[in-house]
Amino acid sequence: MISPPGTFASRPAWAAAICISLLSGCNVGPKYVPPTPPAPPAFKEAAPAAYSSAPPGAWQPAQPQDAALKGKWWEMFNEPELNALEDRLNIDNQNIAQYFQNFMAARAQVSEARAGYFPTVTTTPAVTRTSVGGAAGSAATAGTGTTTGGTTGGISPATASPTSTTPTKGRTTIGDYSLPFDVSWEPDLWGRVRNTVLEYRNAAQVSAADLENERLTEQAALAEYFFELRGQDALQDLYNRTIAADRKSLELTRALYDTGIDNQEAVAQAEVTLEDAEAAGIGIAVNRALYEHAIATLIGNAASTFSMPVKLLTTPVPAIPVGVPSQLLQRRPDIAAAERTMAEANALIGVEKAAYYPLVSLTGNGGLQSSTIAKLFSLPALFWSIGASASETIFDAGLRKATVAQYTAQYNADVAAYRQTVLTAFQQVEDYIATLRILSQQIARQDAAVQAAQRYLDIATSRYQTGLDPYLDVLIAEDTLLGDRQTLVTLRVSEMMAAVQLIQALGGGWDVTQLPAASQVTSKQASPHAPGTP
Repeated sequence: MISPPGTFASRPAWAAAICISLLSGCNVGPKYVPPTPPAPPAFKEAAPAAYSSAPPGAWQPAQPQDAALKGKWWEMFNEPELNALEDRLNIDNQNIAQYFQNFMAARAQVSEARAGYFPTVTTTPAVTRTSVGGAAGSAATAGTGTTTGGTTGGISPATASPTSTTPTKGRTTIGDYSLPFDVSWEPDLWGRVRNTVLEYRNAAQVSAADLENERLTEQAALAEYFFELRGQDALQDLYNRTIAADRKSLELTRALYDTGIDNQEAVAQAEVTLEDAEAAGIGIAVNRALYEHAIATLIGNAASTFSMPVKLLTTPVPAIPVGVPSQLLQRRPDIAAAERTMAEANALIGVEKAAYYPLVSLTGNGGLQSSTIAKLFSLPALFWSIGASASETIFDAGLRKATVAQYTAQYNADVAAYRQTVLTAFQQVEDYIATLRILSQQIARQDAAVQAAQRYLDIATSRYQTGLDPYLDVLIAEDTLLGDRQTLVTLRVSEMMAAVQLIQALGGGWDVTQLPAASQVTSKQASPHAPGTP
């Protein structure tokens, strides 16, 4: 019995459809429960007791301890030039642009996976005009002249296709017009498609977190290069002042030699000191050029078209809000990426476990076929058929079991990687808090050493001018002062580096709430800030 279009042949078909709908709610994959790593109650290096004996002006974390960094964290240094460079980096940095496109590709994969929820529909419209002559045309006309179109259920249109004939001087033209549609669908009975979608959603969130981590890395690198360059300017200024002082010393020794107070050896020593200082001063330009070129690359400029004005390093280290370790789990994009990677691996286990269960496919085809265009869209031209099939692997030599074991082990490895990422984050924060605290105290002592070295030089110069001491004492005092001043500049640069690295270790003002939600990964509004736009 052939059923009319749009109806099922019997009640069992309805029952099968209801069963499929109910089974589509099954999910054989494991439920994801993120691990909770233990977090200490506070950072040891930020404890108030560690700063009780600090000298005046030494660095201390911001109070209260639960304060948080803000989005544009570099603004806390109060450097307008750095602010402008960071804004350009967020727009033109090519590494950030690359990671953003990786995120866009990951989002597209979610849409690809979601297509598995829906049927696939294809069509192959065709028009056929066949011309035959002589006896063949008569036979064709005799065989098809009385055929009429109609509705067939489960019958191939090729066996009941109406044709039209047009005799033309002993020849016959046979026409056929068809508009078929094929539909195939694999219902998601065991959660294979759902877990695949979940896997790619989690992967897209990993990509979004990687993008934010790369953005933070580039921002921190720019700040570091900026302060390194300013440190080179400070060293250059130090050597310029040293060279000027050495020239005056050389003039003094020559004057004393001309008056007979000093000897030619002192003149030679002063000349060597000046030449050494000038050579060292020239060499400083190498590092400055390298840092300037690196900054140009970070902001998307060719190194040949970018330059920065000379300016000394005078920026003080701000008080940085550290917070508590438990907040760090929500503020680090690399921790968020590691956690989402675990969720991705967990969903993949569900995909592989679904392979243990039968794969059901529903297929159908139908369409319109007629000998003339005028009758193509009439009811007699309609045809359709439906069917179902199931496949199950009976023997695979342990392939499915091994595959599930592989992805289970991968999940466990991701759990270990997540815990290691958390431990590394705690370590980095402790490292840079301690570095800042100790460097600030060392700088205070070094500044006192510079002042003492300056007094030593003043005394040695005065005694040399009066002929009490040889010029060698002045050289020793000058070397001591130069070394102490170099050390002070180096310490201040290191302190700025530690400040930037501590901010980076704290997440740079990022928060896990900025990560696109799983249900919003495919939404354009959920995209992280794209490079190339202000």
